[in-house]
Amino acid sequence: MPVNLPPSVLPQTPTPPLEIAEAIERIAPLQGLSLEERSWLAKRGQEIRLKAGETLFEEGQPAEQMILILKGEIHVRRHRTGPMALFIGRAGQMTGLLPYSRMTSYGGQGFAVQDVWALLFHRSLFPEIMQAIPSFGQRVVNTLLDRVREVTRIEQQSEKLVALGKLAGNLAHELNNPSAAAQRAASGILGELRHFADSRYALVSLCLSSEQVLAVQGWEREARTRIADARGEEHAQTAEREDRIMRWLSEQRISEGWKIAPELAELGVTVEDLQQLPGFLSRDAMQVVLDQFAASLRAEHYAQAMLHSSERIFDLISAIQSYAYMDRAPILEVHVAEGLDATLRMLQSRMDGVRIERNYASEIPTISAYGSELNQVWTALIENALEAMQQVKAAEYEPTLQLACSIEGDMLLVEVLDNGPGIPAELQDRIFEPFYTTKAPGHGLGLGLDNAMRIVRKHRGHLSVRSEPGSTSFRVRLPLNQLQAY
Repeated sequence: MPVNLPPSVLPQTPTPPLEIAEAIERIAPLQGLSLEERSWLAKRGQEIRLKAGETLFEEGQPAEQMILILKGEIHVRRHRTGPMALFIGRAGQMTGLLPYSRMTSYGGQGFAVQDVWALLFHRSLFPEIMQAIPSFGQRVVNTLLDRVREVTRIEQQSEKLVALGKLAGNLAHELNNPSAAAQRAASGILGELRHFADSRYALVSLCLSSEQVLAVQGWEREARTRIADARGEEHAQTAEREDRIMRWLSEQRISEGWKIAPELAELGVTVEDLQQLPGFLSRDAMQVVLDQFAASLRAEHYAQAMLHSSERIFDLISAIQSYAYMDRAPILEVHVAEGLDATLRMLQSRMDGVRIERNYASEIPTISAYGSELNQVWTALIENALEAMQQVKAAEYEPTLQLACSIEGDMLLVEVLDNGPGIPAELQDRIFEPFYTTKAPGHGLGLGLDNAMRIVRKHRGHLSVRSEPGSTSFRVRLPLNQLQAY
């Protein structure tokens, strides 16, 4: 008999067995049972009725009941991985603990989303049921196979959503920096254009002679030639030059020197260069000319920043297209090394402080493959390496990720190596098992390496691992001639 059932779920007036037997006929796995067999089940099951929102069992509670859902709908929600519907049981299904099942506890909280009418059978009744209904064993086996396929599909979808969430987070982080820089640069250019509009009248009012105009142009041209030399300087040298320029501008009674000095110093202009100006310009003219020159430099810097930012955004979009093989056939000629590099670009935001070493053999041929699926393999292996290296807390430790691609006989060998803590020997045989994970609850479903293994096998390849403290190597071998794989 069922145990630990709240009194509220037990009907005050039991339903007649004949009516229950008629409802059992609507349970898909039990269709075809005789009326006598269904009546036998109706008399021995525990009838329950749940209101919408009521809980039937809790996550982790021992699983002891087989459940025939005669009416309504039950959701099983796994709290430790967030409010995700892990399983949905609807009217006409046989669920819960079934004969032959290894299920020991409920994987989530079971609650009614609609009013539920169900029949429960305690595990102690299983031998009696199997004896009374000879076909019950085969019906249970078919149900278990369907349930394994359904749960595996749901977990795989969840794993893909987790991977997609990580990918979206990486992209958001990568795109945020160049887009913010471009926005700041655009705002800066707009400000400088307004400044030019206001100050052009001051330039006109100077009434410079032709000789003075030529002298100013020559001075600016010489100043700009210094920019290449100034780029390689240390910050301290630029700061010292800026201080000297500020003092000189103050001595010449040039106002707003704090706006002019930084641009001149960064360009490489020195006080010696500025001392040429009084030879052909008055103080008022120097004020206007230097102000305009500094403003033009700022506008150029902003434009350069926008150019770099737009190039970075374009590179990221190209990386997305390369990674996902958008607008391409599922099976195509794939350059594996390019797929590895595209995956690295997608995970760039997680590479801070990680040294990347590439060792790609020259003239690596392309292979016919599902390009986007292979990139899922590289993502799983590289993410595992990054997460492993994050576990090392030594002060002098430098995380290093190595990617190698070479030809080994008639196979293409790809290696992903890290200098993390390694995988214990007793766990190396289990890491490819579905749902096995060493991560904390809620941080992984244990399907990343399983999915990678399935994709590699789909390409008639091999995936293996060699690990010891300080060195872990995942090796993927793919046949160069892939045509027979499809």
